[in-house]
Amino acid sequence: MHMFSRGTLATAAIWLVSFVPASAQDAVEPGLDTGDTAWMLTATALVLMMTIPGLALFYGGMVRRKNVLATVMQSFAVACLVTVLWMAVGYSLAFSDGGGLNAWIGGSSRLMLSGIGVDSLTGTIPEMLFVMFQLTFAIITPALICGAFADRMKFSALLWFVAAWLIVVYCPIAHWVWGGGFLGDDGVLDFAGGTVVHINSGIAGLVAALVIGRRVGFGTENMAPHNLVYSVIGASLLWVGWFGFNAGSALAANGLAGMAIAVTQVATAAAALAWMFAEWLTRGKPSVLGIISGAVAGLVAITPASGFVTPSGALWIGLAAGLVCFFMVTWVKVKLKYDDSLDVFGIHGMGGIVGAVLTGVFAAPEIGGAAGMLYGNAGQVWTQVLGIAATVIWSGFGAFVILKVIDLTIGIRVSKDVEIEGLDVNLHGEVLH
Repeated sequence: MHMFSRGTLATAAIWLVSFVPASAQDAVEPGLDTGDTAWMLTATALVLMMTIPGLALFYGGMVRRKNVLATVMQSFAVACLVTVLWMAVGYSLAFSDGGGLNAWIGGSSRLMLSGIGVDSLTGTIPEMLFVMFQLTFAIITPALICGAFADRMKFSALLWFVAAWLIVVYCPIAHWVWGGGFLGDDGVLDFAGGTVVHINSGIAGLVAALVIGRRVGFGTENMAPHNLVYSVIGASLLWVGWFGFNAGSALAANGLAGMAIAVTQVATAAAALAWMFAEWLTRGKPSVLGIISGAVAGLVAITPASGFVTPSGALWIGLAAGLVCFFMVTWVKVKLKYDDSLDVFGIHGMGGIVGAVLTGVFAAPEIGGAAGMLYGNAGQVWTQVLGIAATVIWSGFGAFVILKVIDLTIGIRVSKDVEIEGLDVNLHGEVLH
């Protein structure tokens, strides 16, 4: 029997493939890619790290000593509660086919994660890995809201609020943008969660702060952070984890993921510097709280744009976010006297709006295939504004109704005595020594 060399067999294979019509080659579905899968496993772990311990430490360091444990407990409990709800109903409502209602909400085909096996794929990665990656987004979004009402919400009310808000508000908006709903179909650009995560949580946080009311002693007592070292560690973990947040949204280990990491780094650094210098010029000294707040503002603003802009576009987005969020936190909030305890609206809400609008300005077709205003498509800005408006309306309305129902049933706020003494000892029977 005649033996063929490996080179001969390879040449023959290439020769045979050349006779296959291009349409048939294009029709071949991509299979599991182990490189993409390995990256997405890593990205999922990074995004979970953003909430626990990242956000827990970031928020925990910024509250007063008597409420530290209650604050970190909120992040940890949200991670647990949302995990169960996402498995049971959340993923299906956000990412399955809703049939005739698909423009608004998903269906029931993935309830309890039914129908997803080890061989089920989303693109080139296991579908169950995609479920877990999206779960980490669903966890951090309501956890962010908790910063707006820090120091004064009942723990039982928090659990009811998070459960209802996840299902009624988060899942529909995630479906609108990423799950085949009307905002995605209308061309709204949101690569990693500017509308779904940050505007959504920021608006809900503002509504919650207004409904619950200001803290006892607001404006008269010293409510400075008790341990900024915790907050710096938390912000640093958020920064590192955000690479999974943004670059992971490429769902592949490819050039787009690499670009997302680059623009994330540039925008974050630019926003941190913008906030720092603005504070230095207006207040005489650059603060630690200021620079880490600016960094988070930059991370927020680049999130929707991270798969669409160049590094130069990211630089301008970061600078704008740092300045706008600094203005919101240090001037607008002071003038309006609303008590957004940890500046969820000022940083996440406004940072998300800045980023969403500027995505429509700086989107470069050579990056993500979409053109913004600077590339001849001014209409993209208006499309982004419509996406922002839809998110603001539904998030604000949903949060308001849910909070009012909870307040009429079990109440949403601790008593004045509990608030003065502290949530740690009263709600959880523990204190930080």
